[in-house]
Amino acid sequence: MKTPYVPHLFGAAALAYINGRQGWLSVGVVSSIAWPQQDVWLEYDGQEYFLQGVKPKQEGEVRSAPGISTPAEQGNIDEAMARLYRFTSILGFYKRGYVDITHRNWGSFIVRFGAVRDVYTEIMQGGPHGFDCNHMPIIANDQTRKALAFLREGRRLSRVHDAYSFLSFFKVIESQMPGEQRKEWVGKNLDQLAEERAVKRIKELRDQGIDVNKHLFDSGRCAVAHANIGNIIVDPDIPADRQRIATDLCVMEALANRYIRVEAGVPDEMDVYSNRDRLTPWYPLMMSEAVETLKAGGAVEDVVQLGQLKGAAVSVSLWPHPPADQFREMKLLPTDSGDGVLRFVTLSARGTIVLAFAMDVANGKLHTLLNECGFRQGAEIIEQDIEDYTRYFHSVIGNGKVEMRIKGDVEPVDCEVVLPVNIIPQIPEEAVQRALEQFRRSRQ
Repeated sequence: MKTPYVPHLFGAAALAYINGRQGWLSVGVVSSIAWPQQDVWLEYDGQEYFLQGVKPKQEGEVRSAPGISTPAEQGNIDEAMARLYRFTSILGFYKRGYVDITHRNWGSFIVRFGAVRDVYTEIMQGGPHGFDCNHMPIIANDQTRKALAFLREGRRLSRVHDAYSFLSFFKVIESQMPGEQRKEWVGKNLDQLAEERAVKRIKELRDQGIDVNKHLFDSGRCAVAHANIGNIIVDPDIPADRQRIATDLCVMEALANRYIRVEAGVPDEMDVYSNRDRLTPWYPLMMSEAVETLKAGGAVEDVVQLGQLKGAAVSVSLWPHPPADQFREMKLLPTDSGDGVLRFVTLSARGTIVLAFAMDVANGKLHTLLNECGFRQGAEIIEQDIEDYTRYFHSVIGNGKVEMRIKGDVEPVDCEVVLPVNIIPQIPEEAVQRALEQFRRSRQ
């Protein structure tokens, strides 16, 4: 499944990008995922989405609700709404929660909604640029789209209306296969579930001699969907019925999640983090022999095999910001390789700053090598060098994400986040000011 790069813009940059453009469909949403405090513009699957930020409530202020806007012509509102439903389905799943639409409004400009009373929204605490849905998978299969839509419903209704939540989770599987095949699939996958509550509930039912597969269908799906006289139903006035369906809900939700992740192959953000080969965009630039050798844990003996990677024009930036002046046009120079790792440096245009990296092809990751970065000996250093390098160094120490772009139509490659040991990170901007002051004193 494709998990392409998703460009993000935050705050003022997001607003500036859409400034003056008219024709927007805006929807209010309820969300269990941590919602950004700043506005976020992003492009996903060729379409633009503008996530309306929600700031913590301040005394005397009217708090806004989370919302999403997308460009839309007034005559194509239904088409845009369908696209927004699809977007909220995958966004919620990818971020391991739900995002569901509550109301809509079309206008020449983006419409912001007031917060709905007593509706809880988790606000992101990870800083102004903490929100990230990069590499969110593209859902091209319509059956998978339906499964995600039912999952969105199920998660939204959980602990709101457990019976209909159960039914929505059941539909995730029921919508994908005929009845006999569905029965067989559930039977095979009950013992594959790892969620603790689901495993415990399955054991409880089996200890009572209950066929769990049949129980989920008769006492769950049919009891919720039908109310035939003489059959098992979920009576809204009977606490035991409500408790039964609530207790079984975790099993049905676990099955629905498993179907989407395993059978449909849709990864969430943790799956992408664990399994994505970050170096994939660079492989076409290299000779296939070099890629195969490095993947096998070997070394590249002839730099010619690195193809267009050797000497490539690159930029290095701190996500989601544009590259600093000295990092906008750098040159990639390989240094050595071994054990499936290609080491290289990038040299700034003025030849003053060297940044070092390790391209771990065997594991599909790119690492910054801060201990090998710095200023070139004998180079004429200016204040801009000091500012850009100091900000880079202390941002990386502080868990900043480094992105590298090779000039041309090549997706950016992100580095692994540094987890400092025995180091107290400094605030980057404060470190920059101290470094500049020290540099100026040294020149007096």
